[in-house]
Amino acid sequence: MIDDLINVADFERLAAERLEEGVLGYFAGGACDEVTLGDNVAAWRRWRLRPRVLAGVGEVRTSVEVLGAEVAMPVLVAPVAYQRLAHEDGEAGMARAAAAAGTVMCLSTLATARPSEIAAAAPGGRRWFQLYCFRDEGVTRALMEEAVESGFEAIVVTVDAPRGGRRERDLRTGFRIPEGLGVPSVQAALGSERAVTIEETFALMDPALGWTALEDLASESKVPVLVKGVLTGEDAALAVEHGAAGVVVSNHGGRQLDCVAAGADALPEVVDAVEGRGAVLVDGGVRRGTDVAIALALGADAVLVGRPALWGLAVGGEGGAGRVLELLREELELALALCGCASPAELTRAHVQRAPAASLYSL
Repeated sequence: MIDDLINVADFERLAAERLEEGVLGYFAGGACDEVTLGDNVAAWRRWRLRPRVLAGVGEVRTSVEVLGAEVAMPVLVAPVAYQRLAHEDGEAGMARAAAAAGTVMCLSTLATARPSEIAAAAPGGRRWFQLYCFRDEGVTRALMEEAVESGFEAIVVTVDAPRGGRRERDLRTGFRIPEGLGVPSVQAALGSERAVTIEETFALMDPALGWTALEDLASESKVPVLVKGVLTGEDAALAVEHGAAGVVVSNHGGRQLDCVAAGADALPEVVDAVEGRGAVLVDGGVRRGTDVAIALALGADAVLVGRPALWGLAVGGEGGAGRVLELLREELELALALCGCASPAELTRAHVQRAPAASLYSL
């Protein structure tokens, strides 16, 4: 059945049929009126590719270098919390799917498996750890240490969630994380004998994190630190000036502050501000290989996909997530070939242009 699904939208539709209403709303929903949630997808359509012909391109490869190491494609798996809500394979299945695809899986702090368990589940895979910073620096350091000791290659600090966004789908359905489905890494860091609820976890996080704290964390880390949740050139420049190895252009999947810029719209400003001093990645609304190509042409080193991989997991577990990643790789390979590029590195801003504005007479 998985092989009969031909794009991300097919997986999303089938996942919507299979997931219970509250769980679906938790993963699919955004903040308030969900303006940014929808615009994340629409923003990629505001760009057009400019293909070059007769470029003499025979073979096409999709591999790129990210943070000094090669991945099979510039599509990484974004951190998504509580993946066992979608499928019993959970984060372990997602890690195996990413490893099979030759790409990176970024594990959420709010995962239903510890970093050490993910390392054991996919020992050959590349892994990053998404980190929320806690009021108790000891908890933050314990989370980092377990990840690094388990072979995670980077720490991705999420900075756009000092408070949780207003997610009205969850309010309407009354959805709550099931009792007992805790966050084992946080539980271990706290030394707690019982599962820690999501409400308790967020209450322990530091809402007043500043640039000095980031600089201290980056200087102490044994692996590169990325800052996730950047939407402005000013913050991107500050991030690299305070020790970050790069930034992730992200609005948290439209789940935090509504009516902010979509990733595709914020990306060029951030790339220009970083000026090659660090890696630039982007997430939000990527649903096609052409979206990936546009992101690369605008200057991103790679994209991260959260919901697409999650829909794959919901439909077919590890195999479903793997199929989604393979579809995106195939679509990107075709886009590269048709743009006259033998590799992602050949895409430049000369390969994109803004889509024409809609005419009053075309409405």
